[in-house]
Amino acid sequence: MYRYSKIEQSDLPPASQLRGLYGRADFADAFSVNLPEGACHDAEALSRHVFAGQPAWIGMLLRFRDILVRPFGLKTTVDLKEKGGDRISLFRVFERYDDEIVLGEDDTHLDFRVSVLVQPSSHGRSRLTVTTLVFYNRPLGRAYITVIAPFHRVVVRTSLHRAQRLGWPNA
Repeated sequence: MYRYSKIEQSDLPPASQLRGLYGRADFADAFSVNLPEGACHDAEALSRHVFAGQPAWIGMLLRFRDILVRPFGLKTTVDLKEKGGDRISLFRVFERYDDEIVLGEDDTHLDFRVSVLVQPSSHGRSRLTVTTLVFYNRPLGRAYITVIAPFHRVVVRTSLHRAQRLGWPNA
């Protein structure tokens, strides 16, 4: 039986396509986990699998967020879903690479990018790293991140745990 690896906060990965933006980000974090042996190595497939089936409590957080941000004219989940285009869940796809997909959104208060990067690790396993970069467009962006950062960290850890549990066999 496979034992789940610890999900840990990690350094910003030097192999990421986002590395050129690290110094300009107003907020940055990265979390990573080892995937089980034989796990999927496709960053896009893992992203679709993880973000498409989030737990109900994350949906509830998003609905609460939508209520709070609507008076400020920020994009809601409904706005994002209606935009269509190349998306994974609510996130716009910015770039695709063999081992990484870059998602995100631009809004009036901030722009953000999320990298989902799969790299080889030890013993035939892969390491999955989710990196988030945020760029403030106005003071509301800073206030917004201050409020949501603790929730963001829990959601990212939950997403990585989901990838760890459901990211295999090769999909």
